[in-house]
Amino acid sequence: MSNEERDPRVQVLEPGEPCRDVEVLLPRAVPLGGPRAMPVSRTLPQKRRSLVGAWCFLDHYGPDDVSETGGMLVPRHPHTGLATVSWLFSGEVEHLDSGGNAARIVPGELNLMVAGRGITHQEISTPATTLHGVQLWYALPDATRFGDNAFAHYAPESVSPAPGVAARVFIGALAGSVSPVETRTPDLLGAELTLEAGARVALDVRSDFELAVLAETGGVRVNGTHVAHRALAYVPVGSDALVIEAGDAPARIILLGGVPLGEQIVMWWNFVGRSHDEIVDFRRRYQAELGFENGDAEDPLFGSFPAGQPDPLPAPALPNARLRPRA
Repeated sequence: MSNEERDPRVQVLEPGEPCRDVEVLLPRAVPLGGPRAMPVSRTLPQKRRSLVGAWCFLDHYGPDDVSETGGMLVPRHPHTGLATVSWLFSGEVEHLDSGGNAARIVPGELNLMVAGRGITHQEISTPATTLHGVQLWYALPDATRFGDNAFAHYAPESVSPAPGVAARVFIGALAGSVSPVETRTPDLLGAELTLEAGARVALDVRSDFELAVLAETGGVRVNGTHVAHRALAYVPVGSDALVIEAGDAPARIILLGGVPLGEQIVMWWNFVGRSHDEIVDFRRRYQAELGFENGDAEDPLFGSFPAGQPDPLPAPALPNARLRPRA
């Protein structure tokens, strides 16, 4: 391609050259739903960027002394068209879903819930712990989003891609570590990296991946750009190298990546669909199935739940305007 034909917005990078076009996305404080709101820092989605690969949601919470705050109490609520990734740094959370899965989420181990065409679940932290972690969602592509729900657990081993650096790869492949977890969304990456003070790592990454780096414990540098605590660095496709550097203190980051989804999604509350009308129908069916509103509850999407659990969350009212798709 000649210089005249080349799109000036696309960087042309040599092999091993990190992309310097790093976009920093700042977090916003959001109360997590339920009777006892828990504050979280959210960096995805936002107006400037809705998706990184298929990743569409990133909440970072804690450290939170559960004995003082009450911790996480998120009663039964629905999901469609997405998968949830629970990853803890400290504390414990009890997971229960309408697919019949009950699991205790503990630090350093992946719990993946694939909603498929529909599921409900609850997450409640155990007492007397310090709760600290991330909640991630990725959108399922159209080819798999109406499949059955599923649950997977995986405890990745730590690998060292550079001196003073440790990585746990919970989805995809990085630094010679490959997660066996089936995601139903091809070409994804999810990993936790810890760096000693002053450590630097140059990672080989796929050049067709867009990447996001969450500065979890404090500021880091991503391809030379400073990223403050709780902020997210976005790196577009085009480079096969990613350089992360810690400052004067140890650092921990969450690295996400993937091939751009290539589909428009409509995301509202806990539903991911493809149109406003589809989201309206998901909400209607959930409200009818759980008895919040009158309606046809046949052909249930969201399954049954054991007795004796906290009351489920009703869906909020839809906005007056039509929901717009996110690219």
